[in-house]
Amino acid sequence: MIELSRIADMRGWSRARRAEGRRVGFVPTMGYLHDGHLRLVDRARDDADLVVLSIFVNPTQFGPSEDLARYPRDLPRDRACAAGRDVDCLFVPAVREMYPRPGLVTVQPGPLGDHLCGPRRPGHFAGVLTVVAKLFHIVEPDVAVFGRKDAQQALMIRRMVSDLDLPVRVDVAPTVREADGLAMSSRNAYLSAEERRAAAALPRALAAGHDRFRHGAREAHAIVAAVRAVVASDPTVVLEYVEAVHQETLAPVTQVDAATLLAVAARVGGTRLIDNIVLGDGLAGDVMGE
Repeated sequence: MIELSRIADMRGWSRARRAEGRRVGFVPTMGYLHDGHLRLVDRARDDADLVVLSIFVNPTQFGPSEDLARYPRDLPRDRACAAGRDVDCLFVPAVREMYPRPGLVTVQPGPLGDHLCGPRRPGHFAGVLTVVAKLFHIVEPDVAVFGRKDAQQALMIRRMVSDLDLPVRVDVAPTVREADGLAMSSRNAYLSAEERRAAAALPRALAAGHDRFRHGAREAHAIVAAVRAVVASDPTVVLEYVEAVHQETLAPVTQVDAATLLAVAARVGGTRLIDNIVLGDGLAGDVMGE
């Protein structure tokens, strides 16, 4: 595995590999790798000859009161995880490399940012889209793989690629979950043992919403109420939102179908967690952890 930190070196490596006729897959991350990230590597390899994994904690997607300073970091461990999964190139740029001066031009999410996490994290998705666009131009991959846990982010990235005619295929992989259903996330490291137990209420709540759908409920308010009831049973979990939305517009719906996205965000202690399912799939549509 080669490790690069300069934009010119990363772009040169990728262009040389593609000139050899080899497909490049890309998995962008903020590090503190877990099995969910590594399964994205596996999925990228299914559609590419070589896999690039980036580690960059992007400051522009964090608000002033968010967790940029304490976001978990462990580069030696991440190197070992990436090498163990046969990543071909690890791209680890410094902040000054990615942002040598304050940016004036950014990618805005438009109406897709008006729903779910957007109003609650002002500027977050502009930061995400801008850094992903930069990474696409640096790595120049044939395919990039993202996880469905961040469904709103993945939809925005797909729309950005389509609207701006970026030459990359975006693949969205199923959420990888722990044995109790909790979606894998680097932020799970913040949770105490008691908070970790409480956090499992989120997948249970989504499963309850899916169960109502499976038994014939089609009114969004009934399914949302089922989710709320499970979350309310544990006072450690403070619900931020639960919404049934259209998968492509993220607009709330009053009647659901198999393609409806059921999304939830909550705080457990000081940690903000998000999760979602597609009602036609339920948790079974995700890849369960060992």
